[in-house]
Amino acid sequence: MAADTLSIRRATPADAELIAAFNQAMAAETEGRRLDGATLAAGVRAVLREPARGVYYLAERSEGLSARGGAVVGQLLLTYEWSDWRNGWFWWIQSVYVAPAARGGGVYRKLHEHVAALARAAGDVCGVRLYVDAGNAAAQAVYRRLGMTVTNYRLFETDWSGAAHNSHAAPDGTAR
Repeated sequence: MAADTLSIRRATPADAELIAAFNQAMAAETEGRRLDGATLAAGVRAVLREPARGVYYLAERSEGLSARGGAVVGQLLLTYEWSDWRNGWFWWIQSVYVAPAARGGGVYRKLHEHVAALARAAGDVCGVRLYVDAGNAAAQAVYRRLGMTVTNYRLFETDWSGAAHNSHAAPDGTAR
């Protein structure tokens, strides 16, 4: 039997159902949220249809049962933010998920390194960013090991989508 190898590939429309399932699992696990399935599926399909919205990358093991001959064990989504201060793009890493059985095996590291290499080669990317739930210490440790640093910024939002979610912040804005 051939050795199990991990490769990174760009997602295709055929991956939409799996990506939506991974996003649903990630939201439940990290934030205790149940996302609306129809809205989530439409959002994933929108990204896959229009790359200007973002690009999903998938980590795939060579041994497995998927139609491509491997098992998808992780994902991330890239979106883009222009920085006038730096005259360059920040690539935002979002929708990170690694299947539980594959955790600790370098799946996220491989995804992250793939994206970082693409960003460096692009020539107009000034950095890579992501946000993480304040209570997700395991993910924060991974990001630090990859050389990412905590910034001085806090994330604020106004969410008109109507999606109910649990807040992890106290009334003064500090993490609980």
